[in-house]
Order: sequence, then structure tokens, then C-alpha cells
Amino acid sequence: MEKNSKRREALLYHAKPTPGKIQVVPTKKYATQRDLSLAYSPGVAEPCLEIAKDVNNVYKYTAKGNLVAVITNGTAVLGLGDIGPEASKPVMEGKALLFKIFADIDVFDIEIGTKDIEEFIQTVKNIAPTFGGINLEDIKAPESFEIERRLVEELNIPVMHDDQHGTAIISSAALLNALELAGKKAEDVKLVVSGAGSAALACANLYVLLGVRIENIFMFNSKGLLTKGDLKLSELQLKYAKDIPSMDLQEALVDADVFLGLSTGDIMSAQMLLGMAENPIVFAMANPDPEIDYNLAIATRKDVIMATGRSDFPNQVNNVLGFPYIFRGALDVRATKINEAMKMAAVKSLAALAKESVPEQVNVAYGATKLNFGREYIIPKPFDPRLITVVAPAVAKAAMESGVALNPISDWNKYEEELLDRLGNDNKMVRLITNRAKMDPKKIVFAEADHLDVLKAAQIVLEDGIGFPILLGNKEIILELKEEIGFDADVEIIDPKIKEEEGRRNQFATTYWSARQRRGISLLDAQKLMRERNYFAAMMVNEGHADALVTGHSRSYPSVVKPMLQLIEKAPGASIIATTNLMMTARGPMFLSDTAININPSADDLAKIAIMTAKTARMFGVEPVIAMISFSNFGSSTSDSAGKVREAVSYLHKNHPDMIIDGELQADFALNPEMLKAKFPFSKLAGKKVNTLIFPNLESANITYKLLKELNKVDSIGPIMLGMGKPVHIFQLGASVEEMVNMAAIAVIDAQEKQKKKIKIG
Repeated sequence: MEKNSKRREALLYHAKPTPGKIQVVPTKKYATQRDLSLAYSPGVAEPCLEIAKDVNNVYKYTAKGNLVAVITNGTAVLGLGDIGPEASKPVMEGKALLFKIFADIDVFDIEIGTKDIEEFIQTVKNIAPTFGGINLEDIKAPESFEIERRLVEELNIPVMHDDQHGTAIISSAALLNALELAGKKAEDVKLVVSGAGSAALACANLYVLLGVRIENIFMFNSKGLLTKGDLKLSELQLKYAKDIPSMDLQEALVDADVFLGLSTGDIMSAQMLLGMAENPIVFAMANPDPEIDYNLAIATRKDVIMATGRSDFPNQVNNVLGFPYIFRGALDVRATKINEAMKMAAVKSLAALAKESVPEQVNVAYGATKLNFGREYIIPKPFDPRLITVVAPAVAKAAMESGVALNPISDWNKYEEELLDRLGNDNKMVRLITNRAKMDPKKIVFAEADHLDVLKAAQIVLEDGIGFPILLGNKEIILELKEEIGFDADVEIIDPKIKEEEGRRNQFATTYWSARQRRGISLLDAQKLMRERNYFAAMMVNEGHADALVTGHSRSYPSVVKPMLQLIEKAPGASIIATTNLMMTARGPMFLSDTAININPSADDLAKIAIMTAKTARMFGVEPVIAMISFSNFGSSTSDSAGKVREAVSYLHKNHPDMIIDGELQADFALNPEMLKAKFPFSKLAGKKVNTLIFPNLESANITYKLLKELNKVDSIGPIMLGMGKPVHIFQLGASVEEMVNMAAIAVIDAQEKQKKKIKIG
């Protein structure tokens, strides 16, 4: 049933609300007749004439320079094989999405209906004037080699078959660092390769450029060792064929230094690994099951340096570390090809990046105290924000130095700033949050699990490994809804009102009454309240029956927050409760506070809200740059509202001088660093990119975040509770399934952080 549920979810994802994963979005204004006359006839004639005079002007007046074609004929799609061009389209759209979110490169996916090499090549050549680059994808070998060779030779734009070179580039970076850790030299190692397809051959070719000797490479296909007597081998495979009697994989691995697996799962035994040389390097990259299980490998050899293609083990060889940034660098200098120098530049930049100090944002995302270069960290993580500013410039420089760049870069600082600006379009924060939650999932009470959308969110939380849901509500309804959506996992279901829960209700009531008996609460009152789901759920978290709580989908925020504030103490040192919303904007993540609790906070309250929001931002790896928002700028109004913002800023400047914070500021000045610097150069925010806004009152904060959410379709996570002693988080009324899943991930991270503090204090 779980498999069917996953299948249905995947199909719905691709079908709703709009079929597919990509769309074309205008980049120019089109609201008026004047706009349209410039966009099309008659205004469009002018750039046409300029391009006719000089074809290079196409890069100046059209999107060609940032447009890549992802092209296939569907003959080798993932692990699905030859499924045809139409069936390959979802994969190509997925590749287009990755190009956009990691490197801000636009893509048209092109599926070509031919298996004939010459027809394929001619088709690509005929459409090439549209594009700034060509990414070949999922074309079976050996045809893929000839197709790529010809297109690289015959086109004057970058062409790369990522299936081959992506894996080769990323694994080469890993190999460089693994050899360093193992104390070995490339020219001395014995390398055994399981797999002789396009990716394996591309890897071997690049390893040779790193210094590995061809005579030391032993390559196997499904029939055994490649030998010169095999007439079925391609010319490229014959390069690695041996003029010796055949041997099996176990024999070849005796005293081998490196194993490269690009074949099939579980073909390498523990015995084979034991036969390898000291400090063996094992790249087992078959998916989903590596050639040898990671846990088996590290249990068998403590000295093994291991990489796989999987994200749940250290050292994932993931092509997304390479292709977006390689094409980014190639496009930005208008390279005529992606040559070996550019590939090697990508290899060396990735290897070097793994040795640098890791940003806290990456540590946070992977739940690590501190990622350091070593056996479990030989290549960067896919969520490392530095990749675009390290790999793309390295590739661009290599293109210039090797003479294939038509538009060389002169100002590298400006180029790096442009690359960083592109990151604003990629909202990685949700992925970072989810990934971090998965590192240490917690038990989460879903207090309204008898509502369909809440139950769907709980199902996703469980299936994605974010947490372990406890379903609270009417048990009969929950069971019916579970069956309806195919949620057949065995999870705890609690109905606070049934007789079976009487003992726990009474226990919770007694505890609550003991704490509140001098505040007008009787034992009978407490017993009645414990029949209500939010009171019961809050006590579950208070008493350690669960790690976190999410609720609020079906009821107004004030009615849901009340029991939380009554039952749950403030965090140590906190004197105020507030909320922040994490908004996934085009400029990157933004924290907005206070969006749900304090109606008219005082200057002292605003200062505390700013401090708590800053701590929360750092919890997610974001260094806060904070603007205190008002309708005035630096004393331009004497109103009480503006005055309290000024007072809060003055207090923070005096008592927290390290905080990057200023105000009072109008929102446009806060969000426009150039405008702010020109008008108010004395500000601590001048020239900086603000990522946190503190509002003077609840209505301005709440209205702003909801306007952003609805008008600009900005994803929002929150309101995230600040200052609570336990991880309790409340949805806005009618929150979507996605919003509830994200909030559950926040609750898990909150529980992780509170557990760390508790351990530290203890």
C-alpha cells in the first residue's frame, strides 16, 4: 500500500495543479499597448536588424545566453532503459528544474524521436541557434559517444553529455581528496572498475588525466574483464582492455587501491573488500543499492574511504554538484565548448572547496556540529551555497585560459556578486530545513489528525523521515481517512475523549491543576479541559509523551495559542512570547516578526523580539541583517509608533553592538541597499542585504506576510513560536498540506535544539 501511495503522490505531483514542472515566464513588462508594441511588432524589428548586422548581438537582445537545451531520445532513461522520447520528458523537465534552482539557467527540454545517430545530430545542429548550450541526457552508449563528439566538433556552443562527464567530474574531485587522505599518488594506484558504460569510461578517462596509469586500470562489464580478444568491445572500451587471461572481480581486487562501481548493487562482497590494499578507496555508485552496502563496508574495513550515489550516506557523488555550475561558467563567458581544461577546473575547485571551512548554514542543514575535511567529507554537500561562486568562476577562467571564451570576464568581484544575486531565485531553505529534520526525527503530535489535510501532512512527515507522527483526534474518523488515502503505516492514534485515555487525562489534569490551582483553576475545570485536544496535546509535550506539537489548521489562532500559553512555560531567559514567519522570497529567505502574538509591542518588547528572531535565524544558518520597520526614516516622524522603534534600536545598538540592525526605516529603503546607502550612508545597514524585518505592531507584520504570500505566491513557514519552553507550533487557519509539513520540520528542529541545550545544561 505504501508503494501505491508513493506512486499516487508522484503522479499527482506531476499532474496537478498544472501538468509538468516548468513554464515560460515573461521577463519584460507587458501591461500596456506600448509594452506590447516593443515586445513584438513593430519594436521587435530593431533588435532583429541589429542581430542581422552582427549575429553576436543575439546574446545582447535575446535570452540565448542563459538558455540551455536538455536533449534526449529516451534510449537510456535513468534505470528505466529505452522508454522513448515522450516517456523521458518528465526526467528532462526535472533536469530543467535543477538547472534553474541551482544556477538560474533557463531550459527548454527537447525530446527527439529518432535512434539514428545522423538524424539526431542534424536535428540538434538545426535547432542550436536557439540555445547558449546543449546538455545531452539519457542517450545510450555507444551512440552517445559519437553524438557528443560530433556535436562538440561541429557546434560553437558548449555541449556536454552529463551522464558521462558529470559523474566523472564529481568522482574525480572525490578521488583527488581520497588519495590525499590515503597517502597515495594517482600514478601508483591500482584501479578496478565495475561497469564499462558511458559513465564508467568517462570516469576512467578523467582519472587518467589525474595521473592514473591505463595499465593499472582493470575494467569489467557484465561478462567479465575487458580483454583485447573480445570483438564486441567498442573502440573506447578497447582502450582499457587487457592482453591477459580473464580474471574475476575478486581476483582483480586483490591489493587494489581504488574500486569504482557504476554497475549493479551488491556485487562486491566483504571478502573482496578485505582483499584490497591498505586505506582502500571505494566509490560504489550504483543506485539505489550500491555495489557494496555502506554499513557493511565500514564495518568490514575501518580504513575504507567510501563514497556512494546516495544522500543518506557520507560522500554522495551527486551530479548536481557539477553540471549547473559548469554550464553557468561556460555561458557567462560565451564558451564555444566545454573542454578538458574546464572539466579539470571544476574537479579541482570542488576538491579544494571540501578542504575549506564549512559555512554554518551547511552544518545546520546536515545536522552536523562541524563538517571537516576527512574520510566522511571528501566532496562538498549539494546544499553548499558557495558552489556557484567557486565552480562557475573556475570553469569560466579555464575557458578564457584555454582560448574558448568569446566574452571574457574582467571584474571577478562583480561577477561573484552577480552569481550571489542569482542564488536569491533559489529557495533552498525548505530543502535545508527538511534535510536537517531528517537527521534526528522526533515524535510530533498532530492535534487535528481527524482532518484530511492534517492527516496527509502527517503521512508525508512519516514517509519522508522528518518525524514520527502521533495522531490525535476522533479515532474512528482517523482510521477511515487513513484507509482513504492509503496511509497504512502503524502509527500511534490517541482520542483524548475515550474511556481508554481516562487515566492519562486524570494524570494530566492533576498536574495542570497543581500548577494553576492558585489562578482560579479547579480540578474539575482541569479534567474538563483535558478532554480538549489542544490542552491534552500540550500536556503530552509537557510530560515527555511527545517531543513536539503542531496544531491550528481548523481553528482560529487566538483560540489555539491560549492553551499553549497557559500550559507551557517560557524558555529559560525569555520574558516574552512572539512569532516569526520565514518567507521564501525571490531575494532569498526573509524573517518577519512578530506576525501573530503581540498586538502593540513596546520598545522593550520590540528589542526582545529582534533578539529572539536573530537567534532563530542563526538556528537555520542565516546570519541576521535586521531592519526595524516603520512608516518613517530615522526620526522623520515624531509619532509614538516611530518613537518606540527608535528607542528599541537605540537600546540594541548600546547593549548588543554586534547585531547588524538599524531603524526606524521605511520598508523600501530597508530592502533596497543602494537606495539606503545613497540616502543614509551612516546606517549600519548601508550596502547590506536585509534578511530580517521587525514590525512596529501585529497588524503591519501580519498584513505584510499575508500579502506577500497571496499576491506574490511566496512560500511561508510559520508563524514560528519564539520564547516557548517546549517545541509547540501553530498553523494559520486553513494551512495547506505543504505548509503543515514544513511547520512539522520546524518543530523537529526546534526539538533538536532544545534537546541540545538541555544536554548542555545537564
